[in-house]
Amino acid sequence: MPSCLSNIFRAGLAAAALSVGLSMPVQAADKVLTVYTYESFISEWGPGPKVQEAFEKTCACKVQFVGVADGVALLTRLKLEGESSKADVVLGLDTNLVEEAKQTGLFDTSGIDASKAKVPGGFADDVFVPYDYGHFAVIYDTQTIKTPPKSLKELVEGDPSQKIVIEDPRTSTPGLGLLLWVKSVYGDKAPEAWAKLKGRVLTVTPGWSEAYGLFTKGEAPMVLSYTTSPAYHMVAEQTDRYQAADFSEGHYIQIEVAGILKNAPEKALARQFLAFMLEPGFQDTIPTNNWMMPVAATSEPLPDAFGKLVQPKTTFLMSPAEVAASRQAWIDEWLKAMTLN
Repeated sequence: MPSCLSNIFRAGLAAAALSVGLSMPVQAADKVLTVYTYESFISEWGPGPKVQEAFEKTCACKVQFVGVADGVALLTRLKLEGESSKADVVLGLDTNLVEEAKQTGLFDTSGIDASKAKVPGGFADDVFVPYDYGHFAVIYDTQTIKTPPKSLKELVEGDPSQKIVIEDPRTSTPGLGLLLWVKSVYGDKAPEAWAKLKGRVLTVTPGWSEAYGLFTKGEAPMVLSYTTSPAYHMVAEQTDRYQAADFSEGHYIQIEVAGILKNAPEKALARQFLAFMLEPGFQDTIPTNNWMMPVAATSEPLPDAFGKLVQPKTTFLMSPAEVAASRQAWIDEWLKAMTLN
């Protein structure tokens, strides 16, 4: 959300986004599709309102969104609700969480052809369907930092007076993404890398919105976000002040997915929605509302700003099984190194 992107789109949105609960009132209808997702997706500026309008034109139904803070919080809520969950579709987990999500036993196979979905490195699954992706990146303020880090090593070992805001891997998909990025590059030396980076970390926030909000308010000159984040500022604010640092080792990717619950009250409608996610009616909303990359064809070309973004030469992505097996151990490792426990 992320973990999510997702965007201030995740940040400026935070104040406007609704807390856990129904984000959009549902009027009387024969069928109601209940979609659990993250708050920024369903905010006024997010994709949710447009997705709702477009899908309702095709389904003879009403879409009811329920918002939580982030993809990690989404999985936590599902675990708490268990088989009593009222959700039909869960939208906003990512590939780092799908194995753990499957282990709950709450999800059904998607039953749709997702071959239209194309992501760097490829992703295919019989349960979860991807709907967007983005590479994690360090976003920096060009008015404050004239020479940004050119690698993860330079970030870790750089000037501690130039601070960065990061997200907590226990509660945030971007935070988890950074954890896996560091592990991908440093391997067994990750604890030492975190110990060095600690001096540059201004604060660790629960989610993306809080982190990006601190960054745009000038509290820190760097923040963990996405390579696509500068596109928001270029398109919506007409400024190239905020840019992504291009890391020589490569960038870790986030692929966001959706799935159907086994106990979904409207399972056929849920499958119709997952198939709709790969159509232009949904994909058109992703670039300039979720500020991520679409996984399937859109009806129009991407804005020119997307051609100016960092294009990672190497993409890191661990297998869902590896993440599920080691996530808690790596979080414990991070906590110890960052002395947050």
